[in-house]
Amino acid sequence: MKRYINAAILYAVLAMAGGVFYREFTKFNGFTAKTTLSVLHTHYFLLGMVFFLLLLVLEKNFSFTGAKTGRVLAVYHVGLNLTAVMLGVRGVTQVLGITLSSGTSAAISGIAGIGHILLGVSLVLLLGKIKRSVPESGARG
Repeated sequence: MKRYINAAILYAVLAMAGGVFYREFTKFNGFTAKTTLSVLHTHYFLLGMVFFLLLLVLEKNFSFTGAKTGRVLAVYHVGLNLTAVMLGVRGVTQVLGITLSSGTSAAISGIAGIGHILLGVSLVLLLGKIKRSVPESGARG
């Protein structure tokens, strides 16, 4: 359970850093339009901190963590951070007004898409593990 709270703390710090970076970077560059940097903060808070806090509560109640859970969580971490990095890359290029070739733009979107796929697959696997650990009667025994 310690790794769940440690991950939640780490993602809370990354979320706050992402929010500060978004605010200060856009202000410094005089950028007022919409940018994907604005969602970096919320991705890390919800898919990072809140997600791992929920896992902590679920682990305490249902003890779902098994031998393969670490591998599934590693995939989740990779997916979340890959997605976040690509949000940052896309956002920085937007703020700086860098014109990307269609290939580069597609590559950024594709890598972010891979991150989302990894997140989705690992989320479904974790939900399956949690479901199998919930007692049939709904009562705790």
